[in-house]
Amino acid sequence: MKGNVIVGQSGGPTCVINSSLAGVYKTAKDLGIEKVYGMLHGIKGFMENEYIDLDEKLPHNIDIDLLKRTPASYLGSCRYKLPEICADRSVYEKIFAKLKELEIEYFFYIGGNDSMDTIKKLSDYAKEINSEIRFVGVPKTIDNDLAITDHTPGFGSAAKYIATTLKELVCDCRIYDCPAVTIVEIMGRNAGWLTAAAGLVRGEDCEGVDLIFLPEKVFDVNFFMKRVKEVVAEKKYCVVALSEGVRITDGRFVCELSADDAAVDAFGHKMMSGSAKYLETLVKNEMGIKARAIEISTLQRCASHFASLTDIEEAFDCGAAAVRAAVINNETGRVVCMNRISEVPYKITYDLADVHNIANVEKTVPLEWITFDYVTEEAVSYIRPLIQGELNPIINDGLPRQIKL
Repeated sequence: MKGNVIVGQSGGPTCVINSSLAGVYKTAKDLGIEKVYGMLHGIKGFMENEYIDLDEKLPHNIDIDLLKRTPASYLGSCRYKLPEICADRSVYEKIFAKLKELEIEYFFYIGGNDSMDTIKKLSDYAKEINSEIRFVGVPKTIDNDLAITDHTPGFGSAAKYIATTLKELVCDCRIYDCPAVTIVEIMGRNAGWLTAAAGLVRGEDCEGVDLIFLPEKVFDVNFFMKRVKEVVAEKKYCVVALSEGVRITDGRFVCELSADDAAVDAFGHKMMSGSAKYLETLVKNEMGIKARAIEISTLQRCASHFASLTDIEEAFDCGAAAVRAAVINNETGRVVCMNRISEVPYKITYDLADVHNIANVEKTVPLEWITFDYVTEEAVSYIRPLIQGELNPIINDGLPRQIKL
C-alpha cells in the first residue's frame, strides 16, 4: 500500500490554482492513494497543525468541477519563508515528525518561484536525513515569472481578464469629446508579462491601448509625458497600460516617487502600488486635463467568471503530472514545467525541472519583445494561445456557484 499525500497552496492565488489542487487530488485517488491531506495556509499552517482530510471535503464528483471554477486558494495560503537548514534544523525536525505521523510519502506544493523555495529546502533536508518522502512543486503564478517553464498556470486567465477589461475600457474612454488620460496599473512585480497582455487588445474591432510600459526597460517620466501629449493631441484620449514595477534610471520604483520606503513581504519583495496614481497627478498638473488612475489589483487574479479554458486544463494537468512523477517515477526535488512544442496548432508537453534552477529565480519578458512604448507581435503571439476557450460556470440563483471549505 502506498503512503499518503499532502498538498498545500502558497503565495498569491490565481483563478485556476484550485484546478491544480483538483488535479493533484483526483490523480492521487486514481493511483490508489488512501489519504490525501490538505495543508491549511500552506507550510506555515501545517507547522501549526492546521490540515484537513480532503476525502471528507471532496466526496462528490461535482466538487472537482466546482474546484476548477472557484478562484483563490481553497486551502488558504501564506507567504512564509523557511529558514536555511543550517540556521534552524528544529523547524525541519518538526515538519518531518508531523509528516511521519500522517504517514506522508508524497508532498506537493502549488506556488510560484518563492514557494518553490519550500520544495527546495524540504527536499534538500530529506536527502540529508535519507528520508524517502518525495517533494514535487506544481507551478502557479499570474506573474508568469517562473524560470524554465514556457508559462505558468494562472497567467493565461489573468491575461484574458486584463485584455478584456482594457478592451472594454477603451470603448468607455472614447465616448466624450474632451481630452482625458487613463492609466491602468497592472500586477507583475519585476516582470511585465501581464502588462504585455494589453497588446492583445489591438485588432479589427478595437484600436487597442495607446501606450504600454513594462519594467524590463527603464521608465523615463519625461518620455512618458511626451508620448501622452502626442497621443492626446492626435485623438484627445489616451489609454496607458503600466506595469506596477516600472523603475526610473536610479532604480527606484515609480510608486516610490510619491511615498516613503515601501513595505516588504517575507521574501524581501517591495509591496508595489501607486505608480499609476503618481502619473495621474503628474498629467493633471502638467497638462491641466482629466486623468484617471485605475488599479485592477486583485481582480486580475480572481476573475474566474471569464477564465481561460486552456489555463484551467493546463493547471489541472500540472497537478496530475506532479503526482504521477512522484508516485510512479519516484521523482523528488522537481517542479512540473510546460514545454511548448508547437505554435500552430498550439501544443505543449509536461516535463520536470530541478527545483534548484527555479526557486527564487525570476523570468522576465525578452527585451526584443519590447519597444519604447509598446510590445511586439512576438509577445502577442506568445500570449494569445493561452487565453483561448471558456468553461461555462455552474449558475446558482443567477451567480456562479463555487465551493468553500
